[in-house]
Amino acid sequence: MTRLAFHRFRTTTMFALAGLLAIGLAATTAIPALGSGSFQRTGSLNVARGAFTATLLQNGEVLVAGGGDVNKNFLASAELYNPSTGKWTFTGSMTTARAGHEAALLPSGKVLVAGGVDASGSTLASAELYDPSTGTWTATGSMNTAREGFNLTLLLDGEVLAVQGTTGAELYDPSTGSWTATGSTSSTNAPLYVLLLDGQVLALGQASTPSSLYDPSTGTWSTTGTAYAVIDLFAARLPSGKVLAAGGFVSGKTAESMAALYNSSTGEFTSENGPCQCTAFNGAVLPTGEVLAAGGDIVVPGTPYSSEETIKSAELWDPSTQAWTSTGSLNGPRSGESMTVLLNGEVLVVGGSEITKNGSVILGTAELYRP
Repeated sequence: MTRLAFHRFRTTTMFALAGLLAIGLAATTAIPALGSGSFQRTGSLNVARGAFTATLLQNGEVLVAGGGDVNKNFLASAELYNPSTGKWTFTGSMTTARAGHEAALLPSGKVLVAGGVDASGSTLASAELYDPSTGTWTATGSMNTAREGFNLTLLLDGEVLAVQGTTGAELYDPSTGSWTATGSTSSTNAPLYVLLLDGQVLALGQASTPSSLYDPSTGTWSTTGTAYAVIDLFAARLPSGKVLAAGGFVSGKTAESMAALYNSSTGEFTSENGPCQCTAFNGAVLPTGEVLAAGGDIVVPGTPYSSEETIKSAELWDPSTQAWTSTGSLNGPRSGESMTVLLNGEVLVVGGSEITKNGSVILGTAELYRP
């Protein structure tokens, strides 16, 4: 299935996709000083795109790769964001145009991209590497299983785990450029995977199904706690080692959100309040340990049927009080955006979409949040 609805975007960081109708672009030549708890516009992508990956590089730049444009073209192009200038520049293009793929930053500084779908709608098994020192892409070994809407997780030993429900899991070895099969999880609908402090990988189940743990030392999965209907949006490992998962869904004439906190020492989840009565928001863990959630879609009050509207509000979750409080709003409504924590602690928010009376508008704009 091609994810060209583009309601979700993948961001590769230390912890954490119907038509395309318009571009939201705004030229910016400099980055004004940010006030604490505020969002400031920064340079826009050269190409508005959905279903891309955003990866923080070791030099502090952010690599955005692939996706689909407003004309429903699948993209091989890639762009780099420079935090010091606030501008995006094209870099080398991928060897394959793809959307809905996954990316992982390797210890070498290279970026592994794998899977997704191509213009024909075929799910891809191919993978490639981006070298920041040359700005070029080269093919690497293909996965044993074609995948789209899956997950790549960098393990503590430098290998990368590719997993997607019960379709099987496999490991990428950067030293050989090859993939080998490993144990399969029993979580059929686990879209969120988080690396824990002990090196295990948590596969978060949803719709009241148990979650699973992957142990790299044995290559096996075991059942752990149940998160009780946390919907697929984002999950993040906190400095304490706990994992906060949050999401939203439309129920009747309202949009609702919920969250759950996973304690790896007990293997149990506790329910938490969600950040907003909305869906399709995204989040990121700040250097302060707080969690930023921004944007999303709400159901318009008073409408006879479910009618959604995109919002620009943002909230912070404080782990010490386990409560959400309002913070500065986005400069414009957006949902399904990518959020990348930069080396200076600011959060780069890119793309997403906005629901308008003419349909869903794909955004090429970007902004920065300062904690």
